Amino acid sequence: MTRGIKHRKKAKSKNKGSKKGDGSSSSSSVPQVPVKVWQPGVDKLEEDEELQCDPSAYNSLHAFHIGWPCLSFDILRDTLGLVRTEFPHTVYFMAGTQLRKVTHEGCVNRIRSMTQNPHICAAWADTGHVQIWDMSSHLNALAETETEGVQGVAAVSNQAPLQKFKHKDEGYAIDWSPLVPGRLVSGDCNNCIYLWEPTSAATWNIDNTPFIGHNASVEDLQWSPTEPHVFASCSVDGNIAIWDTRLGKSPAASFKAHNADVNVMSWNRLASCMLASGSDDGTISIRDLRLLKEGDSVVAHFEYHKHPITSIEWSPHEASSLAVSSSDNQLTIWDLSLERDEEEEAEFKAKTKEQVNAPEDLPPQLLFIHQGQKDLKELHWHAQIPGMIVSTAADGFNILMPSNIQSTLPSDGA
Repeated sequence: MTRGIKHRKKAKSKNKGSKKGDGSSSSSSVPQVPVKVWQPGVDKLEEDEELQCDPSAYNSLHAFHIGWPCLSFDILRDTLGLVRTEFPHTVYFMAGTQLRKVTHEGCVNRIRSMTQNPHICAAWADTGHVQIWDMSSHLNALAETETEGVQGVAAVSNQAPLQKFKHKDEGYAIDWSPLVPGRLVSGDCNNCIYLWEPTSAATWNIDNTPFIGHNASVEDLQWSPTEPHVFASCSVDGNIAIWDTRLGKSPAASFKAHNADVNVMSWNRLASCMLASGSDDGTISIRDLRLLKEGDSVVAHFEYHKHPITSIEWSPHEASSLAVSSSDNQLTIWDLSLERDEEEEAEFKAKTKEQVNAPEDLPPQLLFIHQGQKDLKELHWHAQIPGMIVSTAADGFNILMPSNIQSTLPSDGA
């Protein structure tokens, strides 16, 4: 497992240039400080030490800033190829900030692109409005500037949203159906969830009678990847609810998921019985929905993070893998298929002749830890570039491809 590298700053100050003619090398006078793997939450960073990224831990790592902090973004599906492994890569995504390219009402709390028509996006505003936009012209302008080698696009557009709906309070929860083009659910801080049904390619009918089953703010929504009428919601009340739109406005099932606010969740699209959730107390839970009737559906529970979970998402290419971001400034990648192998560890130590003793409380399913961003908000896997993750934080975006993450699909899934 690779995290980061730490070294002493003071060692740099001792690197003095050699005198002319003395035949000595400037590097010979520098004491060689041993480099070691940094273990977040275990190792302490001394005043004379700093963390450095180990480039060998990544197949690719890129950081950039768009000028304003971005709470939410979404990666757009494109027509450049379903499975791309050759560099250079092109990535399109929509980002919501205080800087407006369209006349969006309020700051963007969360933004999501429709899977079937990526140029259509829905955005939650801090004013309580959910707005749907057609971003075709902006995507076309971006493609033209890329072709012509010109940087940037038009500053602000007077374009109006296709549709706008006012909730009684602001919110964050929103999700497009992966099965029915245009079907949408939005949930607010007033415990209400509204269903949007498309009536055409550019209009929606919003049912004014909300789904109500939580007694606190609805934080996230996820449609089932296999059932077109079923979606899940999570709430500050610590519960997760499963809904069937054909069965009325009350949940078909509801259960206590965490002992604190449930901030985010993700429904596995490769293994539709698996639902992952992240809480304000830093815990991550994985549930097998087939076991709900038996009472205890938790198949994995992790308490690695000590600060709120801000984003969680299953890999679109590997059913057992998921990525998590937390307010502790760590992005972690997990593989639930992994187990500790003492023989393999002993063999590794023998080959490297090093003592690599992982802490006993470090889960063997923890595959990778990425650091370097402050106040992480959201992450997404790229559905068409295996192994690529994009994350946003207060200090900008990172695009990363860890070297120990599978970057190609299995032969039977390609």
